[in-house]
Amino acid sequence: MINEETIMGDKVRGNVCRDNKFLDPVEFKRQGYMIIDFLSDYYARFHEYPVLSQVEPGYLARHLSSSAPREGEPLENLLEGVTKFIIPGLTHWQSPGFFGYFPSSLSAASVLGESLSAGFSVVSFNWQSAPAATELEHLVMDWLARAMGLPEHFLFSGSGGGVILGSTCEAIVCTLVAVRDKVLAERGRISLEKLVVYCSDQTHCSLQKAARIVGINPNNVRVLRTTMETAMGLSPTLLRETIEADVDSGHIPLYLCATIGTTSTTAVDPVLPLCKIAKEYGIWVHVDAAYAGATLICPEYRGFAAGIEFANSFSFNAHKWFLCPPVGCCCLWVKDREAFTRSLSMEADYLRNAPSDSKRVIDYKDWQIPLGRRFNSLRVWLVLSSYGIEGLQNHIRNHVRLAKIFEGLVEEDERFKVVSPRYFALVCFRLLHPCLAKRANGHATENGQSVSNIRCAERGHSFSNGHAGDKVHSVSNGHSGKSCYSTSNGHTAANSHAAADDIMTPYASKGGEGEGEEINKLNQKLVQSINESGRVFLTHAMIEGNYILRFAVGATTTKESDIRMAWEVVQENASRLLLE
Repeated sequence: MINEETIMGDKVRGNVCRDNKFLDPVEFKRQGYMIIDFLSDYYARFHEYPVLSQVEPGYLARHLSSSAPREGEPLENLLEGVTKFIIPGLTHWQSPGFFGYFPSSLSAASVLGESLSAGFSVVSFNWQSAPAATELEHLVMDWLARAMGLPEHFLFSGSGGGVILGSTCEAIVCTLVAVRDKVLAERGRISLEKLVVYCSDQTHCSLQKAARIVGINPNNVRVLRTTMETAMGLSPTLLRETIEADVDSGHIPLYLCATIGTTSTTAVDPVLPLCKIAKEYGIWVHVDAAYAGATLICPEYRGFAAGIEFANSFSFNAHKWFLCPPVGCCCLWVKDREAFTRSLSMEADYLRNAPSDSKRVIDYKDWQIPLGRRFNSLRVWLVLSSYGIEGLQNHIRNHVRLAKIFEGLVEEDERFKVVSPRYFALVCFRLLHPCLAKRANGHATENGQSVSNIRCAERGHSFSNGHAGDKVHSVSNGHSGKSCYSTSNGHTAANSHAAADDIMTPYASKGGEGEGEEINKLNQKLVQSINESGRVFLTHAMIEGNYILRFAVGATTTKESDIRMAWEVVQENASRLLLE
């Protein structure tokens, strides 16, 4: 039985309870300086740690107690534990040798903005609960929309507006719910089993998860096949054929997710022709630019988003390449805020207040799944205000420049092949079997032009006259080759379509050179040996059965010397494997 004496005894014995210093300003200041010093030292010592953590699963349970301590410990002791036990178990995403996945480009402004947000600890579910948090989010989302060249109707001054959510999956769930409820209100809830969602086989898996969450039949998620012949972009012709087949069979086309910068290769779907087709059938188009959306801050990349004005929603993750980590900062804009919030709004007497009833304010609880929300706009505002648009442009362009350097190094070595076009700061490549190296190297140039230039011209891409020779996506009306779609549970249906032109690009697999388990295993071993070196970390993807290496430039501290070091590590490990 717990009594007052027992509680008082705990107060006396426990240092924290006795002193009641949960938020003592003086002690907070002392400990805050300790944390800043600790992180500063960590950032200065990246070279001492293997980029990929070398621990084994379950390692931490061997070092920490199986139960929480009865009495608290000083922060000094806890930071020693972080150094001894936590840092060895980190894969160091901010290391200049980190080239895996997509970046989480850290900045001082984002760290300090996150600290401010945590320090204020407001819960901004409606305007009254945190007026500054609500209005700052409203402001920075309009700032971003203008800075990225988004259409006026995505701004609050137009018919739409923006919100900061936790993830792309949440953005897709919210937009799917909005269009699902609209269609069911028109056709009856019995129509749920007839609703169909469209995506490509390069669309992030969040789409299929979101569809499952909102009740879409998994058999009604059409995963349309892409090929290397079209640089893995979604074919408008195939989309139309698939939609027509669904309409003929009594299904209801609902939602299309187009991608600017897919996860595997940063492929770009042709947004304009896809939107035009979707409009004919009343399909909601969401454009997912989780990674590559950051590049729209640079005018020369906005061609990739041609047609965005016809989309219903657009999102990108500011916590990836936009200097706004940590994770949980997905920026979503919608064209019609009334249609979007209708399904997400909730009312309860305990939430009622005069500002909300006046309809003069934004209540962000009606723009998301949960009620409570974090003050994420503070760190976005701090990043934008600290570095300005020019600073962010320089950040993006520098990483693209570094990626282009790496791409050039790969192309100079006949043992390797760049396997997909580099639009942004991701280079996809693979090690070839020795007997294939010379043939692959023959694609390095054709008539004095780089193959990437030739390939882009064939697909209808043009070139900017500014930065790192980057390709700019322009509108094309179709893709060549034969494709098929599959539902999310594996059912397939063949579809072929006429080629806009029947040119095989240098990136497509030819004569079996990209095929075979032997080469796949060789590249799998190469990734493993590179990562085990501790100096570099990169990841892989599977494209048309080919195991490829992904080299994503994006760590804030990465310099040209790190790029060249990483290439040396790749070459050294490749040379060793080819001798085995």
